[in-house]
Amino acid sequence: MAAIGFILLTYLVASFPFGLLVALVGCGIDPRRAGSLNTGATNVARLCGTRLGVLTLLLDLAKGLVPVLCARAMTDSVVFVSLVLVAAVVGHMFSVFLYGRGGKGVATAIGVFLAAAPAVALLAVAACVAVIRVSGYVSAGSLVLAVAVPVLCAFLGQPALVPAGVVVAGLIIYKHRDNIARLRAGQEKSWRKSPAPAAG
Repeated sequence: MAAIGFILLTYLVASFPFGLLVALVGCGIDPRRAGSLNTGATNVARLCGTRLGVLTLLLDLAKGLVPVLCARAMTDSVVFVSLVLVAAVVGHMFSVFLYGRGGKGVATAIGVFLAAAPAVALLAVAACVAVIRVSGYVSAGSLVLAVAVPVLCAFLGQPALVPAGVVVAGLIIYKHRDNIARLRAGQEKSWRKSPAPAAG
């Protein structure tokens, strides 16, 4: 029961919409009604500037990092850690406070894997940044990060985390389905034309 309670608590904590709070307080804009219509760091950055976008990024990263660090301190069970990991990403993406809406999960995914498999997270982020720099598209980098995580888990000695990595990758790809359509149509916005390259 304690394990189930912690997983539910993780979902609730990760559901807190930091991007909405930062945007409303910082620049008086509701990110649910402007830009890409979500509360992730990229949209906050586009609407309110890089500083507030980075703040949102760090807060969204922390709400993935902290619960997984706590889970690892509580037990050596990879299954439990994986469930907490997924609960944090799901909470951010499908917030109970936003009636099932939320961000696209990239920052929180980075946070959970920094806690669960630091080398995997750092290499995935490096690949993400490289793709963003070359292509100019945050969404392209985010998708590369999503795919890279389970692959890197498999090749860097973290096979037990592959299922969680696949779930997280699938959720991120699902959340980026509109971006994928725009990329295919050549209509995706480049960060070079906007104030913020932060992940969302």
